[in-house]
Amino acid sequence: MKEEIRTLANQIRVVRQSCEGEVCCCGFAIGAGTRDETDSEQGIAHFTEHMLFKGTPRRNAWHILNRMGAVGGEINAYTTKEEIFLYAICLKKDYERALELMCDMLLHSNFPACEIESEREVVLDEINVYEDSPSELIYDDFEKYLYSPHPFGRNILGSADCLARMDTASFLAFTSRCFTTDRLVYFSLDSLPAEKEWRLIGKYLDGVPDSSSRSVLHRRSRPTLAKGLRQTIDRQTHQAHVLYGNEAYNLYDDRRLTLYLLNNHLGGPGMNSLLNNALRERHGLVYTVESSMNSYSDTGLFSIYFGADAKDVDRCLGMIDKILRQLREKPLSHYQLQAAKKQLYGQLAIAAENKESQALAMGKSVLYYNCFESMEQLFAKIEALQPADLREVAAEVFDPRQMSLLIYR
Repeated sequence: MKEEIRTLANQIRVVRQSCEGEVCCCGFAIGAGTRDETDSEQGIAHFTEHMLFKGTPRRNAWHILNRMGAVGGEINAYTTKEEIFLYAICLKKDYERALELMCDMLLHSNFPACEIESEREVVLDEINVYEDSPSELIYDDFEKYLYSPHPFGRNILGSADCLARMDTASFLAFTSRCFTTDRLVYFSLDSLPAEKEWRLIGKYLDGVPDSSSRSVLHRRSRPTLAKGLRQTIDRQTHQAHVLYGNEAYNLYDDRRLTLYLLNNHLGGPGMNSLLNNALRERHGLVYTVESSMNSYSDTGLFSIYFGADAKDVDRCLGMIDKILRQLREKPLSHYQLQAAKKQLYGQLAIAAENKESQALAMGKSVLYYNCFESMEQLFAKIEALQPADLREVAAEVFDPRQMSLLIYR
């Protein structure tokens, strides 16, 4: 069934789509993330996500966690550079329970001082665990390296010094500035009768005061990405970790889909990707090699990651450069392109069967585009791509003069 999208009088957008089964996934996409922090607030978006679970005038932390757990449901949240998601997975009969709870958390969290100190220690532990994982930490260092001093280059988890200064007033100031109604999208994938669901949505969201006028306090500056940089950091890791990348396309650039297909062919999750076949299967130089692309509202980043013995790094980079050069100079054959499309179709179709990933994608799409493409519309766009389109994108994004490199040794 096609999704329904409405904008409430208070500027909160709502998207719902019917599905089969007794399980629902619903929640809020909030257009605020790490890039919206001031210099003294580094880490507050992620910390706020944690603190949403810590208390409202009606509930303490235990009551919040038990509210969905008691009926076998789940409530979860995560933070990115540009968004915070708060969502629940539950049975259809518990839909109102989930909606009421999330509205209470999002709209009425009072960030109790008695909970801040203990949760601060949890976040600091999370930072320490993350810093012990070089294969993950290198992505943050790479973005810091390329985007600094812009807030976009900040680590999502923040800094210990800034976290130490945060109090109730800090969270209230951040949410007041950034959680305005025009930046809220409520999304739902469920099998409830439409009339009943819209009645429940109206019950809990229609009365929320319109705060969209405060959006003037939330303006973002566009980041500029450095290019052609090279850096090696001595982290005394067991193996070398390498990240190699360049600027990619933002969420509103039509070439984003072309790069998405090309990236999937180059180093996506399939074991038959070009990079995995060359570096791992044929030469045994790496255990993990992958490419990825991240598109944001006004920038994007393409990168290739691999871990290898330090003595093999240059050889691996030489092989990667050869593959990238072939993609820049030689168009894919008809057979290669059709095989790449077929693989991507399958991956997307399988992912769409997961209600959680489908609902989250729906929320993010409405947050940025105010619409949600059907699988048929997406497949039609992919089918229209030609070898020349991929070659043109490869020539721009895989330009060796603009690729930056970060190595942990």
